[in-house]
Amino acid sequence: MTDSPITPGAAPADTPRLGFCCKFIPDEPPGTHKTLKAAREAALSMNVTSVTIAYLQRLAPAAAQVKLAETVSHNLVALRRQIEWVGARPPLERLLRMASSILPAYTHPAIRPLYAQADLRRAVETGLAEAGARARALGVRLSLHPGPFCILASRNPAALRNGIEDLDYHAELMDLMGYGTGWHPHGAHINIHVGARDPGVAGWRETLPRVSAVARNLVTVENDENAFGLDAVLALADLVPVVLDLHHHWVESGGRYLEPEDPRIARIRRSWRGVRPVAHVSVSREAVLPGHDPDALPDFAKLRAEGHSWRDLAAHSDLMWNRALNALVARHLAWADFEIEAKSKNLASVGIASQIGASGRGIALAAE
Repeated sequence: MTDSPITPGAAPADTPRLGFCCKFIPDEPPGTHKTLKAAREAALSMNVTSVTIAYLQRLAPAAAQVKLAETVSHNLVALRRQIEWVGARPPLERLLRMASSILPAYTHPAIRPLYAQADLRRAVETGLAEAGARARALGVRLSLHPGPFCILASRNPAALRNGIEDLDYHAELMDLMGYGTGWHPHGAHINIHVGARDPGVAGWRETLPRVSAVARNLVTVENDENAFGLDAVLALADLVPVVLDLHHHWVESGGRYLEPEDPRIARIRRSWRGVRPVAHVSVSREAVLPGHDPDALPDFAKLRAEGHSWRDLAAHSDLMWNRALNALVARHLAWADFEIEAKSKNLASVGIASQIGASGRGIALAAE
């Protein structure tokens, strides 16, 4: 399927972008029961849903086919609505991390045959192709971030097999959307973590050739706050792009804030081989830091000395409440797009975009 013509005002490929992850939250103020009901209905219409394997297996075959088809149909429409919503935002906000559960239970051996049924397969292929084409027409950058069990480093053969299968599923989604044609086309990527400490980075490197060619061209790897900090993950930079997570780095490093001039940024950029990189950001929860000055960067060492656990500090906030951190993100937008990992999703990404846009930084970057 050919892409639709570029919509007037669509963001060029090198325009800085930031956006939200997976779930859309309607911006509805509290009010009457009718308002709350409308908000719930809006959330349902804009978000993918799922159905459990156990539930499908309790149904008769025909009923299971119907239920799965209904769920997938809803998800394809919801995905298209999210893309349309993001595509209608200013160019700075045209980035979307899609939910992984667009095709529920796709890799399960008992459910996979249901997806082979001709009508459902046709609906999947058509719906995903149209969603991908629309994203490209609107200049919306897309990504996927499989769950924590999608790993390529493990001594457990079953865990490793499941990780490979899950990564290949995400690659198939991207392929059906039109992003299976080489190295990170249109900036598309599938981001995962390394996995188990043993075998670690060496095991990840050894396993990568076992995934599909599409997956190898789309996968990226992210630093975490546990076993694989930025320096460890950079050992894979010759193989795959590195996704910098500023919040993970802050926790793992004991409170260091990475500036764009840090020499490791150049290594991250080179790992993307000409594609504009993506980074992640979040900040510690509002409830953990009540009364904290939003114009001052949180001091990790001081907060730890005050009794905050690193796990509490690692947890994500609802909104991007810290203006000093948001200013750091604005500086990094000179070289990377950002997925905002705050819990309030699009409300958080719109908020930080408003601050960056109001400062003129995002507009200036787009013009560079």
